[in-house]
This record gives sequence, structure tokens and C-alpha cells, in this order.
Amino acid sequence: MNFLNLTIMDLISQPWHWAFSGFVIAFILLISTWAGKSFGVSSSYKVMCSMAGAGKRIPFFDLNLKEEYWRIAFVVGAIVGGIIGSQVIGSPEPVDISQATINHLVNDFNMPYPENISEGTGFIPEDLYNLTNPKGLFLAILGGLFVGFGARYGEGCTSGHAITGLSHLQKPSLFTVIGFFIGGLIMTHLILPLILG
Repeated sequence: MNFLNLTIMDLISQPWHWAFSGFVIAFILLISTWAGKSFGVSSSYKVMCSMAGAGKRIPFFDLNLKEEYWRIAFVVGAIVGGIIGSQVIGSPEPVDISQATINHLVNDFNMPYPENISEGTGFIPEDLYNLTNPKGLFLAILGGLFVGFGARYGEGCTSGHAITGLSHLQKPSLFTVIGFFIGGLIMTHLILPLILG
């Protein structure tokens, strides 16, 4: 297809090279570092608690909110962007993953991969992870508690440590990111088969 003949919607909805995302993330990090801000998403929960009045009782949540509204704007923008990306310019096809992964999900976890978007996106087993399935609801709540506790205990989330911390050469972030990968491998190879099996 000729690049000059593409409409804006065609251009936006096509798959882009992964390096473009890396460039945008690096640019955002450069701007936030220049502005003296620490990029990360989990800190927005602290800001929301402060906005709800938790700072009056707990010093940890006592923040200067005028300096933190940008973080809430970032999170709201990410949510709105996700909705636009999925509802307006989303692909009509299920998520494009490798055939080896599809075979693994089908053969090892009995998780059918959709042939078209009307059957689902192919991200997660929707018969398990939905609000009407008690087991799926329990796992979602438990996972949320683990992620929330871990992000606060580790003083940052994956984006905070892996993007900001590593780019600032912070040793605690290096150890934290190594822990993320170890935890991901344990979850993928040991715990997830028990949940889905």
C-alpha cells in the first residue's frame, strides 16, 4: 500500500514497529526527568487516597496535590486512550500471537483461541475471568491485592522501576525488575498451570 494514499485512520490502525513505542516511552521519560517528575503509575493510587482525604489522618498520604494532578491526568489519558484504541481503531481480528503459543494454550490449558473477534480477543480465558465466575472474581481480587501491596512495598510498579528506575541507574530498581521476571516465570510455569489445569 502506498504510504501517501493512506488516510489518517488507516495510518493509525496499522501495526507500527515496536521501536516507535520505545521512542515515545524514552521521550516521555526524558520530559518527566527534565521536569523533575518520577514516571510511574502506582503513585497515582497514593494521589487518589490523598484527594479522598487520607492525608488528614495518615502522613504518608499528605501530599501537595497541585504538584500531583499531572499524574492523575496521565492515568486518565491512558484509560481514555485504551478505550479509543479498543473501540474505535481496534483490529477486527483476535490478538495476533504465535502459532506455538496458540498450540500451547489449546493443548495444555484447553483454552480455545478465537477465529474471529465475536468469539473474544484471545487475551484471557473469558469463561474463567469474568464477574459472574466466583473463582475468576476471587483470583482477580487476590491478584489486585498482590499487585497493590507489592507496588507499595517495593516503592514502585513495573513502569516506575523498569522505565524510570533503570534509566536512572538505580540499583534497587534493577533488583526489583529481576524479581518481576522471576515472579513472572514462576507464575507462568508453576502457578498458572494449576489455575487453568
